[in-house]
Amino acid sequence: MKISFHGAARTVTGSKHIVHIKPDKKILLDCGMFQGMGKDTLRLNSEWGFEPGEIDYVVISHAHIDHIGLLPKLVKDGYKGKIFCTPPTAELAEILLLDSARIQEADIRHVNKRRKEQGRELVEPLYTEDDVANVLPLFHTVDYNEQYQIDDDVELIYTDCGHILGSAAVNLVVRENGKTARITFSGDIGRYRDIILKSPEDFPQADYIIMESTYGDKLHDLVTPAGDMILNQIVETCLKRKGKVIIPAFSLGRTQELLFILNRLSLERRLPPIAYYVDSPLSIKITEKVKQHTEHLNKHVQDLLKKDEDVFSFPGLKYIEDVEDSKALNVSNDPCVIISASGMAEAGRVKHHIAHTVGDARNTILIVGYAEPQSLGGRLRNGAKEVTIFGLHYMVEANVKVLNSLSAHGDYDDMSQWLGCQDPKQVRKLFLVHGEYEVQQVFRDKLVRKGFSDVEIPAQHQVIGLGDLE
Repeated sequence: MKISFHGAARTVTGSKHIVHIKPDKKILLDCGMFQGMGKDTLRLNSEWGFEPGEIDYVVISHAHIDHIGLLPKLVKDGYKGKIFCTPPTAELAEILLLDSARIQEADIRHVNKRRKEQGRELVEPLYTEDDVANVLPLFHTVDYNEQYQIDDDVELIYTDCGHILGSAAVNLVVRENGKTARITFSGDIGRYRDIILKSPEDFPQADYIIMESTYGDKLHDLVTPAGDMILNQIVETCLKRKGKVIIPAFSLGRTQELLFILNRLSLERRLPPIAYYVDSPLSIKITEKVKQHTEHLNKHVQDLLKKDEDVFSFPGLKYIEDVEDSKALNVSNDPCVIISASGMAEAGRVKHHIAHTVGDARNTILIVGYAEPQSLGGRLRNGAKEVTIFGLHYMVEANVKVLNSLSAHGDYDDMSQWLGCQDPKQVRKLFLVHGEYEVQQVFRDKLVRKGFSDVEIPAQHQVIGLGDLE
């Protein structure tokens, strides 16, 4: 038995890991798209490092694009088996994958227009909406804590990991040549004090753990509550400087958290009476889907729902779907707050909003989550004085603020707490994935001090045997 790592290996996106069982069975854990990797992004998303047609099963942890975004290409390139996930993940995946296909097709039309003018060969998107349609019948849903027998050799149990709606740790019991291995893949680990989601659950004792490590060297800032910081930025920017607050936010997870916080400020009568916009058709669809699954939200939110039937809405909130209405926001001088996708500001309408506001000191760009260093959001987060957007150069005159406490990824303490249900002496090997290499090295040292004696940081496409189970 062995595991190979084909994405999110010493990087944060593109999650793809294969459990190899003798003689030739292969289970793919996640099938994510690389995001925010600059000029390398297309190459990384075009090269598998394995044959899709040789994969027997796909098991998905959650619906973020860096964990599901290449499923249509996988099927297009030969995969024909089942895709296992939780019920909310299947519903969200359909929305997100169709949006991803539309974005790619629109981008390719723009690229091919220039290539045709230059007499160059035309290119194709990674996949289309038709390719997405071929994926949907393959989804097979499994509820949390259900012991599901995939086949005679593989058993699956999902445990809630509190990252986004439907997110789960993947717990496998795998049999090979009369021997058994317990393998857990964390997916992405959420927060134990998340404002809307339930805390991560304990999971069965594992022999091998594949674990994310995004914030393995950090503790999230809890000195100033997220609501107070957001309110401060609205007051300083919109009321005092008469500017705009632009918030790049992932459509799934982060947008709903922001709306919940703004709703709470409104209920407390602290929210300034200005215009608030969600400018993302995808975010609107996903917010409606979250409202349909309130059973997965935490007790605090469920109690609030007894008094407030819509905890994601408030006076002054407007949803923008039409592209012309979105463009109108850029020419308006009225103070406002604009929440728009994507979270890393690499695609979508938020890039246009940043292009129109980044050169004006009245405005604020509020970064509320992780962004790959090479992405537009990452460059702003890291203090860039000049950025390039749509091929044009802009000086960064706007105020750039970072809010770490709202991250959907657990910090070092959260991840340590998640591991707290495990006996380190029984964990034969722990693999760190989904993190920057420098961060992973720091986190590895912390885990060794906690008693996990064998912690490895696999490289892209590395294949690692599992001791005497190999």
